[in-house]
Amino acid sequence: MTNTLTTDVSDTIAQVQAAAEAGADIVRVSVPDAASSKALKEIVRESPIPIVADIHFHYKRGIEAAEAGAACLRINPGNIGSEERVKEIIKAARDYGCSMRIGVNAGSLEKKLLDKYGEPCPDAMVESGLDHIKILEDNDFLDFKISVKASDVFMAAAAYQALAEATEAPIHLGITEAGGLRSGTIKSAIGLGNLLWMGIGDTIRVSLSADPVEEIKAGYDILKSLGLRHRGVNIISCPSCARQGFDVIKTVEALEIRLEHIKTPMSLSIIGCVVNGPGEALMTDIGFTGGGNGAGMVYLAGKQSHKLSNEKMVDHIVEQVENRAAALESELTVDRISTEN
Repeated sequence: MTNTLTTDVSDTIAQVQAAAEAGADIVRVSVPDAASSKALKEIVRESPIPIVADIHFHYKRGIEAAEAGAACLRINPGNIGSEERVKEIIKAARDYGCSMRIGVNAGSLEKKLLDKYGEPCPDAMVESGLDHIKILEDNDFLDFKISVKASDVFMAAAAYQALAEATEAPIHLGITEAGGLRSGTIKSAIGLGNLLWMGIGDTIRVSLSADPVEEIKAGYDILKSLGLRHRGVNIISCPSCARQGFDVIKTVEALEIRLEHIKTPMSLSIIGCVVNGPGEALMTDIGFTGGGNGAGMVYLAGKQSHKLSNEKMVDHIVEQVENRAAALESELTVDRISTEN
C-alpha cells in the first residue's frame, strides 16, 4: 500500500511503480477525500498494475473511486455507515466493473458487535464479515473477497481459520499494523505463514511501518519459503562460524543488493565451509562453498565447476546468475514462440 499523499500524484505513481517493480501484483491507495478521488483517476491511468481504493467513513469516496477506474474497492464494515450506503457502493462497483474487498479490522468493529462480545475477538470479526457478505450476496454482487485482520497474531489466525470454515469466498490475509521492518516481518511471517501452510488465503499484504517496497520483499520471502511463489534469486546461506573460509555475512549482504534486479527464479547457495556447502550446492542452480587459502569452489547445476578466489567471488557469482537468467529467459522465449506457432 502506498503511504504518500494520494493528492501528490507524481510521488504516488512513483511509489506504485516501485512496488510493481519489486513484484507487487496489486497496490492499494488510500482515498480519504474528494481531492484524492480526483487524483486517483490519473494514478490508475499511469499504474502498471491494478489499483485498490482504500475507503473509510465516507461512502461517496467509494463511488468516486469506482468512477475513477479503481480495480477494487476496499471498504471497512465498521466505519462505512448504514446498509443503504453499502448498497450505493455496490451499485457503483457493478456499474464500473470493479470488485470489492470487505475489510474487517479488530480495531474498528461495529458498536453492536462490541456490545455483544464485550471486546474485539475472532467471533466478532467473523460475524462482521459474514453480515457484510450477506449484504453483497443479497444484492447479487459476488465479485468480492474478505479479510479479518488484527494486530494480534493469535486473534487474526483464529479469525481467519473460522472464516475459512464459514465461507467459500476468496480470502485476503494480513496481520494489520504489524510494526516496524524487523518485528513486523516476523509477526507477519508467523501469522501468514501458518495460514498459508493450511491452505487459507488467496491474496496477502504485509503491513509494515517501513518503505512499501519492503512490504513486497517480505511478502515474497514468505511465499517463496512456502514454495508458493518463485521470483528472483533465493539465496541459501549459512549463519557463518569459525569454520568459514570467507566473510559469509558481508558476501550475502552484497549479493542481495546486486541481485535485486534479477526476476528469473533460481537458487543460489553461499556456504562458508565444506561441512554443508557441497550438499547444499548439489540442490541449487549456482553455489559457492568456502575452502582454504583464500579460495572456494563454484558449483553450477549441482556439480563442481571450478575454483575461485574469494576476492573475485561476488563479481563472478553475479555474472553467473545474470548469464543463467539470460539463458533461461531465452529458453522461455523459444518455448513461447514454438507454442504460438
